[in-house]
Amino acid sequence: MKITIIYDNTSFRSDLQADWGFAALVETGKKMILFDAGASGKILLSNMQKLRISPDEIDTVFISHSHFDHTGGLSAFLRENNDVHVFIPPSFRFQEEVREITDLEIPLKLSEGLYSTGQLEGIEQALCVQTEQGVVVIVGCAHPDMHEIVHTASRFGQVYGIIGGMHGTESESLKGIGLICPTHCTQHKAEMKELYPEQFIEGGAGRTIEIA
Repeated sequence: MKITIIYDNTSFRSDLQADWGFAALVETGKKMILFDAGASGKILLSNMQKLRISPDEIDTVFISHSHFDHTGGLSAFLRENNDVHVFIPPSFRFQEEVREITDLEIPLKLSEGLYSTGQLEGIEQALCVQTEQGVVVIVGCAHPDMHEIVHTASRFGQVYGIIGGMHGTESESLKGIGLICPTHCTQHKAEMKELYPEQFIEGGAGRTIEIA
């Protein structure tokens, strides 16, 4: 799988605009997934263009939760491509016209090697991708307790990596995780880097992570 961060509070590439929010492209070999959509459609589409990501290539949209910094760019994206299957948590009021919409309240297999934790603590779902290394979990803000996210994701296999916003996640809760890429709203990023220097990867718009 390959993950390209499109939208983040920081920029890994100088030609990309940083802004409060998160979005990433997840490529599994079979699916092209837009995970969240940042806060601004203008910034989202501009960064996608500079990253040479065409909206038309994307067949799936996965929204972690309803907060504006993860959904603000969605309408602009759908004006470019609404021929997509959109997966949302039930707490997100979604009224756009698209090919297909699925509410994910409980843990569910979306396709081969691709899963959702379902909506946890009534607010947020995470995307789980099976790789040869283990399950990689992509999170929007990790508002639910990280222990609950990892516990739920573990039903799909041993969790290898966590990528995305980790809000107030305590660094100790990431013990045993092989890849840690904290982005967006993560409060204890410096501590995570200090505790897990070999597992830690800096995020930022333009960062690409490939996992066998």
